[in-house]
Amino acid sequence: MKKALLSLITLSAGALAPAAARAATYYVAPSGSDSAAGTEGAPWKSMAKAQTMAAAGDTVLFRAGRYDYAAGTTTCSSGTATISGVVLNKSGSAGNLIKYWAYPGELPVLDFDGIHDSCRIRGISVQANYIHLKGFELKGVRQNNNLNHESWGVWISGSNNIFEMLNIHHIMGAGLFIQKGGNNLVLNCDSHDNLDEMTSNGAGESADGFGCHISAGDSGNVFRGCRAWWNADDGYDFINAFDACTVEYSWAWYNGYRPGTMTGIGNGNGFKGGGYGADPADFPANPARHTTRSCLAVANRAAGFYANHHPNSCYFYNNTGYGNNPNFNMLGMNSSGGDITVGVYRNNLAFSGSLYSNRNGADEMYNSWTVAGVTVNASDFQNTSVTGLDAPRKADGSLPDIPNFHLAAGSDLIDKGTNVMLPYAGSAPDLGAFETGLVPGTGGSGAGTGGAAGAGGRAGAGGGASATGGAGVGGRAGSDGVGSGGGVGSGGSTGGAAPGSGGAVGSGGGAPSSGGAGVPTGGASAGTGGAATGGTGNPGACACSTATPGVPAPALAFLAWLVLLGRRRRH
Repeated sequence: MKKALLSLITLSAGALAPAAARAATYYVAPSGSDSAAGTEGAPWKSMAKAQTMAAAGDTVLFRAGRYDYAAGTTTCSSGTATISGVVLNKSGSAGNLIKYWAYPGELPVLDFDGIHDSCRIRGISVQANYIHLKGFELKGVRQNNNLNHESWGVWISGSNNIFEMLNIHHIMGAGLFIQKGGNNLVLNCDSHDNLDEMTSNGAGESADGFGCHISAGDSGNVFRGCRAWWNADDGYDFINAFDACTVEYSWAWYNGYRPGTMTGIGNGNGFKGGGYGADPADFPANPARHTTRSCLAVANRAAGFYANHHPNSCYFYNNTGYGNNPNFNMLGMNSSGGDITVGVYRNNLAFSGSLYSNRNGADEMYNSWTVAGVTVNASDFQNTSVTGLDAPRKADGSLPDIPNFHLAAGSDLIDKGTNVMLPYAGSAPDLGAFETGLVPGTGGSGAGTGGAAGAGGRAGAGGGASATGGAGVGGRAGSDGVGSGGGVGSGGSTGGAAPGSGGAVGSGGGAPSSGGAGVPTGGASAGTGGAATGGTGNPGACACSTATPGVPAPALAFLAWLVLLGRRRRH
């Protein structure tokens, strides 16, 4: 009877449990052949071949070396047409992303400099949903005539994608640009040395590090742990975004100059809000309210943080502006074209350069220029040097651990902020981008229920980087990585080897919603299916499920009935 019962239990569990997905792993190498088998010993040669073969849940690993492109996937139909070196238009699915990753420990370099067709060029055009691009260096996308605006390194029109550990540089236009689509996560990426000499509206006017110009309804796009420097125009530009974009734990410096020089060329803002071209005729009925938090802007030619004639208030929390002109420009525009002040400013720090402009009537509290009794000087910082901001990233892709612009012990800027649902240590948040004494992997002593990154819970089961990565939204991050379990991966800020091994980006969260005076209450990229929010103010909280992984509830009930039946028959 006991053996029969065990057999029946095993059979029932197997019959009711979901079938395991059989994901495949393929390989690509510069020396490979697209007629090969795609195995490690016989790799393919191109990303295009890999896309034709890969299915949802599959992983394609790219070996080190240069992948040179001399032609687009199509030819120019006119001087104003657009072609692409790579087109990714085959989608994965929720929980089963198609992963195009660098082989562990190796660096594949995609060089598009050989495409000389006389029209607009995209290096990689991502038109698919649920893909994960990780670990590539991309460079050399050209402008071959002056009939167009910028070209692009990575151009995105899909949703629920992850772009991780990309080093994008020397693009004649924007490094990474989200044109449309929602719930895309740009994680731990660099975009630098981009210069658009031949842009039709003026040299240097469109070579941003990162752009988010999405349509209404394309919510949930997040830039996290990114760096932008030596870009001819702006570091981060949301000018034409009709839905909210979020940038957090990111840095911008030396933008607005010809790369490697102090010769001005483009706009030169570190973080630029919306504004819709400063034309009231283009203002939507419900302008987007972007969020910029825990970010650093240093020595940009124009503003560090700029509202850019936006008609609505965006959120600026816990940012540091140093040596910009000014550090915070609060300029907005009303429906008649008049200048107004816009933005909600909390816990920001400004020093050197000019502190702010267009401040009249700003919604500002707990900032270095508003807190009574606070003074800011060089001794408040451990280091105020630009040198080192471009230091190599850590092995997991997170930002380097450097002292630059962190507060010095004893600074009167420590614990002078207010709780905006970001993690902090001590009695109150510090002013500026870097929280003193915050232990990575905790929610902070003042974390709130359901708050933003790291609030109310643990930042990934294996640690994480609350201070730099924003993991652990509302509880423990799920094992699928970004999204489906909430937060960013079970291994920390990048989920161990990589986030997003299954989960959709922010499938239940997306950009932070606003409550009260603009305090984010939803978190960034918080996904469904994860743990519930941890207890208010409990940095170690984790509301974990007690269900057996992989076995649905009806199966558990049926098994319990069988066990009970067996017990009754023994009596």
